[in-house]
Amino acid sequence: MNRWILAVRPKIYVAGIAPVILGTALAVADGVVHWLSFPLLVICSALIQTTSNLINDLEDAKRGADAYRIGPKRLVSSGIISATEMRNVSIVVAFAAFVLGLPLVYRAGWEVLAIGVVCLIMAWAYTGGPFPLAYHGLGDVAAFVFFGLFAVAGTYYVHACFWSSDAIVLAIGPGLLAANILGVNNIRDIPTDTMAGKRTLAVRIGPVPARIMYAVFTVASVVAPSFILGMHRGWFVWLPLLVLPFGVILSVKVLRNSGAELNSVLIGTAIFYVIYTLLMSAGLVLSS
Repeated sequence: MNRWILAVRPKIYVAGIAPVILGTALAVADGVVHWLSFPLLVICSALIQTTSNLINDLEDAKRGADAYRIGPKRLVSSGIISATEMRNVSIVVAFAAFVLGLPLVYRAGWEVLAIGVVCLIMAWAYTGGPFPLAYHGLGDVAAFVFFGLFAVAGTYYVHACFWSSDAIVLAIGPGLLAANILGVNNIRDIPTDTMAGKRTLAVRIGPVPARIMYAVFTVASVVAPSFILGMHRGWFVWLPLLVLPFGVILSVKVLRNSGAELNSVLIGTAIFYVIYTLLMSAGLVLSS
């Protein structure tokens, strides 16, 4: 069982669950929350992210991207889990996400079905298929779109059964922070990804611009949504600024460190994301 815990990488589940919490907090603030949907939203989000993690492990092993990996161990490339096992389990998890998401479709309509199906397809297309996004520098864009815009706006839509422009603004934070979690991995793996032919955005733009991008995303994830939402929701949505000093510390570490030293920054980025989520959620609820 421990090998499957390693495979699903629960330490980065914040990227999938936090947007659901934020979208739900906005629904609470607007008085449109549907609490019966919340557990299913969390579970389906976690299952979709799990599907992505499993497929990434499988596809990276096929392409030899893990041959010189300095991050956490990948299971297929190390021979701990066979490619067949990984493929079969990823199919089962994806199917579970689809089935458990059907009550959400029943509540909110075909739009939720479309979002769910697209997310599952992109979980595969991130590293699989004829044009794997991660291998062409589009992984960061995918992280912003699917762990930001789709996750937050889709969560709000399930609760309210209508779209919200504030949900789109709120999605800026999760989207940029999800891109940062991916970004730290990619900065750390620039040498090995280059050897494997994996042209991530960090490989394409180089280590210095990638590090600067991490710092910019960190600040923008906090300031941009707070500034825009604060204009009509009040000062409570500025609470996330309390975590910004921690973000500055992480940004300095990214600028100064490389290789395996960045593994601790990856954990720190996830912690930053958790604190941000709690502060912004509290701010939204209090603003109501």
